[in-house]
Amino acid sequence: MPASRAARVRLWRWRRSPLRRRCDVIEAWVVLLGWVFALLGGVLAGLAAAYAVQGAADAQRAERRQVTAELVEDAGDQLPSRVPTDYRVWATVRWIGPDGATHTDEARVPAKSPEGREVTVWTDRGGEIAAAPLSVAEVKLHMAAGGVLTALGAGGVVLVGVWLVRLGLERQRMAQWEADWERFDTPRGWKTG
Repeated sequence: MPASRAARVRLWRWRRSPLRRRCDVIEAWVVLLGWVFALLGGVLAGLAAAYAVQGAADAQRAERRQVTAELVEDAGDQLPSRVPTDYRVWATVRWIGPDGATHTDEARVPAKSPEGREVTVWTDRGGEIAAAPLSVAEVKLHMAAGGVLTALGAGGVVLVGVWLVRLGLERQRMAQWEADWERFDTPRGWKTG
């Protein structure tokens, strides 16, 4: 026996029909506007996040500078079995800050460096040891990752909101159908279900 195939009617909520209810039209508008806001809002939020990362990286580059420091002690020589060629260990270094005062702190320096060797460290505006600012490639990676994740998150929040509104409209639609079936069944004295 061949299976019957029902014709799929596209965009039925937008067409005039005696079966179309007000909640169907509202649902159509909610879905349409939800997708528009999810796409546009996601793109705008992603761009804003990317520019925020760029601004933070620019501020970091502006406030940090390289200074030459002197090792106060020998750098450790306890290396793991597999290390990259630029492996660094913690050692105490001394440098002169922007205010002319001598500072001492721990910094990451090349392994097996002898005491008295000059090394380059990064400092912040206060003259304290800081991490090196992000490179251009790292900034681009952070911008891309932050922008994409923020765009997906913002769009996802909007689409979850649309889904919740659709659930409410579905409940309303089912309640209307139930009320209509009750009205249809009871005057004739019989029940359909």
